[in-house]
Amino acid sequence: MTSLSTVHGPRSRAGALAVGLALVVALGGCRLKDTDEAPGPVPAPPDVAAPPSDAHRTFSGLASKMLRVGVGQARPSRRSLATVNYTGWTTDGTMFETNTGVTFRVDEVIPGWTEGLQLMVVGEKRRFWIPAHLAYEGMPDRPQGMLVFDIELLTVR
Repeated sequence: MTSLSTVHGPRSRAGALAVGLALVVALGGCRLKDTDEAPGPVPAPPDVAAPPSDAHRTFSGLASKMLRVGVGQARPSRRSLATVNYTGWTTDGTMFETNTGVTFRVDEVIPGWTEGLQLMVVGEKRRFWIPAHLAYEGMPDRPQGMLVFDIELLTVR
């Protein structure tokens, strides 16, 4: 096994130790985030109750507004695997779900997501107002009515 001292000599080892000691001193007052702590609810956007007048609307009733322009050109198809970050709220502002780095096939989610994701490119973040008939209508134990999702498209395969 090659060590720092055999490649660069004792001076390099002393320098590395000094850098390491400086980092320990500099970070000594820092506290890492407690990973056991559950994240709090994400505040609802101010337009959660209804889509704004400048929102893009599709024939099905899905409304969306771009929050951040994407960097890619790839758009998912129905059979693509997409990885996203997202948060969902009911129109009264109650957050019911948030998740990061979730991967799924685009046609295996609610119809509003399937339609909406195909409008996006990688790197884009969009807010969707999904009418009940494109969401969980009639599904027990799921939020009902129009739902609002902020979705960030991370990757498409």
